[in-house]
Amino acid sequence: MGKLLNKTKRWQTPWLINTDKAPTYGRVLALLKHEEKCPPDVEHRQIKCRNNVIECDHGKLKRIINATLGFKSIKTAYATIKGIEVMRALRKGQAESFYFGHPLGEIRLVSRVFDM
Repeated sequence: MGKLLNKTKRWQTPWLINTDKAPTYGRVLALLKHEEKCPPDVEHRQIKCRNNVIECDHGKLKRIINATLGFKSIKTAYATIKGIEVMRALRKGQAESFYFGHPLGEIRLVSRVFDM
């Protein structure tokens, strides 16, 4: 969480963080606030149902990966997961802000991501 907050720009700083009910998140946020790496006004909500959308999204990826019977190297794992995530984002319409809904923009985005 510290790495995440260090990489955010000033305008990207969150005002609310939702996590599951693991006790470590509360301790880490309190420590980061004490070290002034996290703004003191950031609200922390420990609600399991708010985090379920992300958890459910990973389940679909795991189902696809299990069908591939694993990976032989980190390089192939990275490339495969990157491809799966890009295609799922395109299908769900999450990448439209990059190509403004234009079909040729979608092709350019895929070619840029996969270095074609």
